[in-house]
Amino acid sequence: MKRIRKGDEVIVMAGKDKGRRGSVIRVYDDGRILVENINVAKKHQRGNPQGGVPGGIIEKEMPLDESNVMVFNPVTQKGDRVGFRVLEDGKKVRFFKSNNEVLDQ
Repeated sequence: MKRIRKGDEVIVMAGKDKGRRGSVIRVYDDGRILVENINVAKKHQRGNPQGGVPGGIIEKEMPLDESNVMVFNPVTQKGDRVGFRVLEDGKKVRFFKSNNEVLDQ
């Protein structure tokens, strides 16, 4: 079970976008994550008339390593570490380490 999942609000802790927040679009198996509007690179793309793809310079989000982001805690307004806990009904949930708030319902 991963600590960071698709749809989580994360804050970047290192790199050129340090301090910025965004939502996780995709989590890769090799420990990288794609965050919307974070780590945007310019890509020179050749056009393809058959595919209807225009040429030019496009902006594309590139993956970050998951060690460079933390899950955003809305209560403390900071990035927070995440732990796992098993509830009384046997359900495994994630919780914030600072204030023991449960992420998953």
